[in-house]
Order: sequence, then C-alpha cells, then structure tokens
Amino acid sequence: MKISPQHQPLADSLQALRQELHRYPELSRQEFETTARLRAALTERQIRVLNLPLETGLVAEVGNVDGPLVVLRSDIDALPIEEQADVPWRSLNQGVMHACGHDFHATAALGAAILLKEKESLLPGRVRILFQPAEETGYGAPALLATGALDKAGVIFGIHNDPTLPVGVAGSREGALTAAVDRFAITISAKGSHAARPHDGNDPIVIAGQLISTLQTLISRNLPPEETAVLSITQVHSGSTWNVIPDGAWLEGTVRTFSATARTLIERRLRQVLDGVAATFDASIVLDWQPGPPSVVNDREWVDFALELAPAAGFEPREVPASPIGEDFAFYLQRLPGAFLMIGSGGPFALHHPQFRVDDRALYPTADYLARIAVAALDKLHRSQHAAINKQQVAVDEVRGI
Repeated sequence: MKISPQHQPLADSLQALRQELHRYPELSRQEFETTARLRAALTERQIRVLNLPLETGLVAEVGNVDGPLVVLRSDIDALPIEEQADVPWRSLNQGVMHACGHDFHATAALGAAILLKEKESLLPGRVRILFQPAEETGYGAPALLATGALDKAGVIFGIHNDPTLPVGVAGSREGALTAAVDRFAITISAKGSHAARPHDGNDPIVIAGQLISTLQTLISRNLPPEETAVLSITQVHSGSTWNVIPDGAWLEGTVRTFSATARTLIERRLRQVLDGVAATFDASIVLDWQPGPPSVVNDREWVDFALELAPAAGFEPREVPASPIGEDFAFYLQRLPGAFLMIGSGGPFALHHPQFRVDDRALYPTADYLARIAVAALDKLHRSQHAAINKQQVAVDEVRGI
C-alpha cells in the first residue's frame, strides 16, 4: 500500500509508536502506561483530551463544537499470553502480549486524530476518538458509555484487524458481524465413594460425562440449520486420585450466538438439561451463567457508506462472513447506529495466538481510512441536519401562510 512522501514521516512515527506499545502491553483495567503514552502523543500534537472519569483509557476530540458528533473507537488492552513471536519489538512484560492487535487499533486511531487535526478548522462538527480499555473482559465499552462521552453522537465506527484477510482489504457486513459471548460454569455436587463400590455414591464424573454429551445437542437439536451458534466446554475438573470417586466435578465453557432469540433459547434449554440430569442422578447441579457482550449488529447504511470510501484509502472493500469472536463494540451499537470494520493484517497466525503479529504496512492506510470516514460522516450528518431544519422551516412557513 503506497504512502505519499508527504505522509511518510507520520507513517514512520506511527509504526514506531505501535511497536513501543507492543513492547509494553498491559492487561484490562491495568493500561496505565499505555494511557500515558497515548496521552503524551496526543498532547504533543495539541489534540485535546476530554476530562472524563476513567482510570485507564481516554477520549480525544478534534473539530468544532457546533455541528454533529462522529465517534471513532479503538481499544488498548492486551492478553495474558506469553509472546512467542520472533520480532524485535516483542513484549517485555512477561506473560502479557498484544495478541489481538489492540496496539495496532490504538495507533491507527491516533493517526486518524492527527490527520483530522490537520484539517480541524474545516470540519463541520466534532470527531471523538475513543481509546477504550478492557475490551478483552467486555467491561470497557459500558464504562465509556457511562461517562456520557457518546450521548450526543450521531454515528460510531470501529475497526479490528483480521489476520485471515490480506493487507489491503477492508471488510464488513450488514447485520450480525460478531457473536454474543456468554460464559458458563457448572458445579456438580454428588456423593463420592470407593472406586470399587460406585453403587455407594452417585458418581459426579459420570454425571459430567452425561452433561458433556447432552449439551452438544443443544445447538443441533434446538436451532434451525441456517442459525449459526457454538457451544464449547473448555474445562473439566474432578477427582484427585485413581481409586476414589470424588464428591464433585466442575465444568466451564462458552456459548456464541448471533441472534437474541438463539441466545435466550440456548440459556433456557441449558438450564432445563441441567435440571433434568440432576434429577436423573439425584445430584445437585448449579449453573453460573455470565453474559458477555451481545452480537455486533451493523447498520446497513453505514456499512455501505464506509466500504464505499475504502478504495480512496487504498483498500479493497469486501463483504466478510460473520465471526463467532466476541466484541464489546456491540454495546455502542445498541445506543447509536454505526459500523464495525475488519482490516486485513496479513496473518499467518490467528488472533490470540502466542505468535500473532500484524503487518505494519496496513497501519498508516488504516489511519487515513478512519480519518476519511470521519470527515465524510460529518459532512453527511451536517447535510442531514440542514435538510431537516429547512424542511421544518418550510412547514412552519406553510402554517403561517407565507
């Protein structure tokens, strides 16, 4: 992807910052140094930072108070993963890694803020750039919404790098793009016994096995074939020695759904199965259901709008399939319209892999793309507001007989 000589210095500085953020990753709600680095970079460019009640993360603003408000969102937290990528800027914080590319997202958003600052006096409104903490835990978006930073916003756009797409591709889709993410834990309390006398108890391992088998039918036997969903059991723990049947077992897993109907149905059927198995084996089974972010549901108008702008920034626009990953950007889209976009980062390793890395060739073009989206969205909202005012004035004039 070509970068003009005029913007090559900015591209180089963004790459250096992205690699610095990668060296010093921080977990959700611990992004203090990351926040400080971003604040310093914004302050250096004389980009104002809003005074909001956030312990980590921040919100920058470019533009004029009068007029519409457009929001760009990035995230800044890392994952509890020991990095294995053989790169000069690999993580220096043991056991913590930017394995999801949030360093890329944050730096691209910073680049967009810098590009917008260059034309600030021409903007017919304001652009707020979110550097959101705690996306990986699902708590960051609700915390930012609680500050009121989006109360008057007309539209929001967000990005996520996608290693399954080559550099130079920008993708999205209308409707559900990512899945609702729910976590569950199942605690089985039974009666243990000697392994030679299983009839003296009610074996929790047998109960766990029954549950594992039965729960796999919740998707295939409750949802129609065209409805996509996933249920995975990811942890099973029970027992401590070879000749004793234990008193209990514990299982944990996740459910991913793309519609509110499927989400409600699977939780309800899961509870019914647990009640039935508990009664069958005369045991106690307790479910701890932890709802996470809902599905990201894109607005068709704004998806089309954003993808139409992609070629101007050097991207090939594509419609991409829905993905069962989770993303708390969904909370924003429950409040206001917008679009979430996938940016090709080249692979070859998947998100959350210890060898994951992004291709920095996509960094400046993504910043440019976000800035173009923000400017065009401001123009669109500005025209809509003026059209509405003119229409209202015509109606008033007609009533007055003018």
